[in-house]
Amino acid sequence: MASLDDLPDSVLLEIFSYLPVRDRIRISRVCHGWKRLVDDQWLWRHVDLTLYTMRPKVMWHLLRRYMASRLHSLRMGGYLFSGSQAPQLSPALMRALGHKCPNLRRLCLHVADLTMVPITSLPCTLRTLELHSCEISMVWLLKEQDPTVLPLLECIVLDRVPAFRDEHLQGLTRFRALRSLVLGGTYRVTETGLDASLQEMSYLQRLEVLGCTLSADSTLLAISRHLRDVRKIRLTVRGLSAPGLSVLEGMPSLESLCLLGPLITPEMPSPAEILSSCLTMPKLRVLELQGLGWEGQEAERLLCKGLPHCMVIVRACPKESLDWWM
Repeated sequence: MASLDDLPDSVLLEIFSYLPVRDRIRISRVCHGWKRLVDDQWLWRHVDLTLYTMRPKVMWHLLRRYMASRLHSLRMGGYLFSGSQAPQLSPALMRALGHKCPNLRRLCLHVADLTMVPITSLPCTLRTLELHSCEISMVWLLKEQDPTVLPLLECIVLDRVPAFRDEHLQGLTRFRALRSLVLGGTYRVTETGLDASLQEMSYLQRLEVLGCTLSADSTLLAISRHLRDVRKIRLTVRGLSAPGLSVLEGMPSLESLCLLGPLITPEMPSPAEILSSCLTMPKLRVLELQGLGWEGQEAERLLCKGLPHCMVIVRACPKESLDWWM
């Protein structure tokens, strides 16, 4: 009878990659062959530590023993709501990530208190920075900060960061390599602040505005004014009207447009009005409508037939992917 040992190393590595970090370390004690596989650098390219309340001593051990130059993507939590005795992220740990993990490209922080962690301590190799339900200080992203910080940053995700406001958004303009910006639930950002900031970020190629207090119409108006070369737009349909959508007509570089429900108002564009606007976008290849309740209805058939050059996706809001590094 065949056993796990009969499988090729590549298959075993793929299986091990689905294990939590703690279990990966445990299976390294099974035999010398598995220990060799657990030490394989491929297995430590993407690491998720959000499942654990991890003592600093353990985190430092992982950093020195397993991750180091192998690490490409790291997801970790800060235990913001776990009480004062829970371990917190420190500037020393952030600086160590930069020194010991020269290939780290993506850092995803969840529920972290970053008020005492200066942005200057983050690894300078980062190309993607994600903050989910994190606290930041008032000076964290201000424009007056060191302009040499995170020189390679191409994508920033700000999801439910309550302190984030217009001044922080304006501060993002100093990241000249930035091409993707995702704002989720950043309720302190105003329409005026968004318009002023996008004016200085005309180089953005992807913009997502989800679950904010901004109306879709005002967001699209700012995009049409300042982001003529944007390739991907994703936004919640709150406050969206047919005239608001029409400002995108003729956008020369737009390749993907995603509109997310479920809030539908009487001013919401009809399928025919969405079709009319999309037909004026010469490079549009993907139209995605999520959570609007149109799946399997005449609206879906109309859009698919009217946009034969596009991939039209009409569906309910999908569950969040577990493959967070994709």
